[in-house]
Amino acid sequence: MADCLFCRIVAGEVPATIVAETADTIAFRDINPQAPVHVLVIPREHHTDIAALAAADPGLAGRLCADAAAVAKGEGVGGAFRLVFNTGAEVGQSVFHVHCHVLGGRPFTWPPG
Repeated sequence: MADCLFCRIVAGEVPATIVAETADTIAFRDINPQAPVHVLVIPREHHTDIAALAAADPGLAGRLCADAAAVAKGEGVGGAFRLVFNTGAEVGQSVFHVHCHVLGGRPFTWPPG
């Protein structure tokens, strides 16, 4: 999708600080980190959100999660990290290409606030 920021990162048209790549995914640092470790993991294929990806290709959805866990381990937070998928603008999704936030390096409280 020519107008998708993350598709443009996959294509190499927009720079990003890449931390890991597989045949299926790319992981890069978030430009507005919310934790000491904040990496986005995206599939190379365009899917709007995690629900669309899970419906279209459950195997790729699983690989995306596995690659996110591998990124957490590589970033040194493999024992305690958070994976976040936002689905819909109402809950904070701002780029409509499925992406997993890998967050770690600090304590998180629940419920937030």
